[in-house]
Amino acid sequence: MDIIQEIRKFVEEECKKPTSKYGYDPFVFHFIPVAEYARELADKLGADKEIVLLSAWLHDIGSIVYGREDHHITGAKIAEQKLAELGYPAEKIERVKDCILSHRGSQNTEPETIEAQILVEADTLSAFNDITGLFQCAFAYEKLSREEAKKSVRQKLINKYNQLKFEDSKKIIRPKFEAAMLLLE
Repeated sequence: MDIIQEIRKFVEEECKKPTSKYGYDPFVFHFIPVAEYARELADKLGADKEIVLLSAWLHDIGSIVYGREDHHITGAKIAEQKLAELGYPAEKIERVKDCILSHRGSQNTEPETIEAQILVEADTLSAFNDITGLFQCAFAYEKLSREEAKKSVRQKLINKYNQLKFEDSKKIIRPKFEAAMLLLE
């Protein structure tokens, strides 16, 4: 089995564990869409697809294992350990870690490689695949009313769309963005 499939399987198994902080849902509703968008953008932009896909599968593993706080740091450590265990080259592990460490918009870390920026974009694009997840967070964690949640989710999607740097990303997601704006008016 190739390294990407090994990592995909590892992430899925971690999501299935009873100790997973968010259960299995993130695998289906977040990891898979991030990997699909990452693959599409890597193809379109000529990036190192292996680095992009490994980063996509591993970018939020820290959240699954330890929780959301500092998950970019814990995720990079988990990625390093797992990839080394699988005999992946050290210089490539560093590239994957760099992508994971710079994927969080809230950390104001500017991606320095096209692979890292693709991960940021794919992570952002995935939000448009699971608007119900944004509402779940608004209701369950932020304790917002229906009207507040609607406004909050709408603004989050506008912010995410405006954060996209690649025109290819905007082109990919524009129909979903426009549909969401129409529904959330």
